[in-house]
Formats: sequence, C-alpha cells, structure tokens
Amino acid sequence: MTAIASVDRAVAFPDEAAGDWHVLRTKSRQEKALASHLVASGIEYFLPLLSVSKYYGGRKAIVEQPLFPGYLFLRGSLDDAYVADRTRRVAQIIPVRQQESLARELWNIHVALSGQAPLDPFPYLQAGVRVEVREGPFRGLQGLIESRARRDRLILQVDMLGRAVSLEIEPSLLDVLD
Repeated sequence: MTAIASVDRAVAFPDEAAGDWHVLRTKSRQEKALASHLVASGIEYFLPLLSVSKYYGGRKAIVEQPLFPGYLFLRGSLDDAYVADRTRRVAQIIPVRQQESLARELWNIHVALSGQAPLDPFPYLQAGVRVEVREGPFRGLQGLIESRARRDRLILQVDMLGRAVSLEIEPSLLDVLD
C-alpha cells in the first residue's frame, strides 16, 4: 500500500529553540486528537501523516493516517509533555537520550514528506526477529528474518528436527511479533 505523503499542516517542523524532543506513545487512534490539543495549547510537535485511500461500503475516501501509528513527537519542555499527558490521550512519555539523532531522523522524514515522496510503511526488521505474514496467500505464517542483508527471506523452523526452510517474501507484508 503505497501512500501519498503529507505533513500535518497545522504546524511546521518544530524549531530546536522549542526545547527537547519527547516521544509520546498515544492511546489507540488518538494521535490527531492529541495534535489538535497541542495546537490549542501552543505546544510544538511533529506528526507525519500519510494520505491513504480507504473503501467504506463500496465508497472510496482519502484519509490521513499517522506514518507511525501510536506515536507523536513533541518538542518542548517536560512540562509540555505533562500537559499532553493530562489530556488522557497519552499512554507513555518516552524519554529521548539521543536528541541529535532523533532530530536528524525526524528532519529526514519531514523532508521526504514535504517533497510528496510516495512512502510505504515498512517494518523495522533485524536478523533473528520473529515475524508473521499479515496478508496474502501466506497469511498467518510465522518465521524468523534470516539476515539484515536479506530482509525478504523468511526462515520457517522445525526446532524439534533441527531443520529449517527459507521462503522469499515481500517485507512489507510482515508484522513483527513481540
């Protein structure tokens, strides 16, 4: 599902003078409502959105969905993060130890979104991570990622026999299992 990128139009990319980054893990489907509250409170944030075509009862609609469901990036003081928390839309405030690194990564995403790049959400896959196929003819299949170099190779194991087989599959069809 390739989607058209968009930037939350309510705010530009937060300036570093606003403060430190705080990652807010939101309650289910509360990202945009929290963003609206932050705008009203004058708190800067970054919420990358994708415009996606959805079908409801045979009708097509374009909806904006968060690029990273369940997360909003707030730039401000710890008090600003607590203001967001008091909305009851935040599940967790995640401290950011690598401020420069996160700022650079979010800036890269902002630039890609500003350029209307066709983005496709992609699971962060590492060697040895257990995954499950989300859709297609192999839906429900579970296995391991073989290596970082070959993220499209899924390993299906039979531990009792000490044997395994590999399967080539599109990485965008995989969900990481906890």
